[in-house]
Amino acid sequence: MTSASIFPRRLTKIDDLTRSDHSYLATADACYFLGEYTARKGYAFSPTNHLIFNLKKGMERRDRPEWRYKGVAIQTVADALRSALNDKARQNFAFVPVPPSKAKADPLYDDRLAQVLRAIWPGQETDIRELVVQPTSTPAVHDRDDRPTPGELEALYVVDQSLVQPKPKVFAVVDDMITTGAHYVAIRNILRRVHPDIPIMGIFIARRVPEAVDVEDFET
Repeated sequence: MTSASIFPRRLTKIDDLTRSDHSYLATADACYFLGEYTARKGYAFSPTNHLIFNLKKGMERRDRPEWRYKGVAIQTVADALRSALNDKARQNFAFVPVPPSKAKADPLYDDRLAQVLRAIWPGQETDIRELVVQPTSTPAVHDRDDRPTPGELEALYVVDQSLVQPKPKVFAVVDDMITTGAHYVAIRNILRRVHPDIPIMGIFIARRVPEAVDVEDFET
């Protein structure tokens, strides 16, 4: 189980030193993350790896004893974001979760990001908008041999016109992990067409970092 005291509770900005790890991000993109997920190192490598594995447990596992750890992960992330964001963010941001790869009618549809957002400030008014939806199920990115481009993702998404108004002060696009940045850029582009004058930022539970190299790998 990931301890809330171990998982980061402050947001870090993706800057000039880290932006190259996320090839689709532009210099002007304001993106922030909590933890760092190390690729190809498994769930036990770090608290963030452990958390992400539990958070992303597929819906096909819901009847297994391990399923409760998904709920723990959702609450851990919500608690961390509550510490990282102030009440001004709650009042001014429209939080837009990146849609999952499965359509809402699909039994494997997983609204974990919406659950996280609702758990940050329970009982308080928060602008959470599933404004961008994916009406057709596709394989999850981690199950594909290739990664989609922002343009390919934009072609899958539609805007829920019933949620366009009222105009927010800031759009905060929320995703569990940023890898290439394609999902964020696709949502950012769509939101710019919806409200061209509204600032957009990205908030990520984790950013993927390159696979760590152990000193032992260089021993002869």
